[in-house]
Order: sequence, then structure tokens, then C-alpha cells
Amino acid sequence: QVQLVESGGGLVQAGGSLRLSCAASGSIFSINAMGWYRQAPGKQRELVASITSGGSTNYADSVKGRFTISRDNAKNTVYLQMNSLKPEDTAVYYCNAEILSLQSYYSGSYAAPDYWGQGTQVTVSS
Repeated sequence: QVQLVESGGGLVQAGGSLRLSCAASGSIFSINAMGWYRQAPGKQRELVASITSGGSTNYADSVKGRFTISRDNAKNTVYLQMNSLKPEDTAVYYCNAEILSLQSYYSGSYAAPDYWGQGTQVTVSS
């Protein structure tokens, strides 16, 4: 089994910073892209930032220059450093990863489906 466990959410004042972490564990052969999504009340889930296994990054326009995504491949962990937080950043943040499990690899299917974390609340007060 594969699971993603997030940590680092919380309550912060506008202008403050938070760092989210997401660790993947279980029967993992390799991890392709990893990313962070968020969902605010009454809104659809949206991509915040993503990073490939090679380190290429992509950001939503709304967070460019304020958020930084990074990963530690040795630890199967992805991070999201969030600076200059705004009230509109308030949402539940979800970690996502495309993971090739040991079972898929040894079965020859090489399927790398998306896995999701349980979500962590980020609240920015004005």
C-alpha cells in the first residue's frame, strides 16, 4: 500500500509564512510528478504547484513569487514553502503524487496512478 501524509498547516496572519510537508510511504518503486492542490469552501480544487522528478516546477499565477515547491527524492517528500500569505490562500491543501508501486513494477503494468493525501487546513487571517 502507498500513502501520503501531510503536515504543516495551521493558522497564520496575513504576510506570514508556513511550510507544508508531504511524505510518501509504502511499497514505492518510483515517484514521478508531485504537487500541491488546494480547495477553498465553495470552490473547485485547483493546482497550486507541481514538480517533476527532475526538479522542473510549475506554479499557479496566483502564487508565483510567493510559494516555492521542492522535493527530497531520497525521502520521498515534497514541500511547499508559502510566504507573504494572503487571506485568499485560505483552503485545504492536498498533496498529490504519481507513484509507481512495487506491485505495478514487478507485474509489468508500470501504471503510476495519482495518490492523494488527506489534506491539511491553511487559514490566513487578515
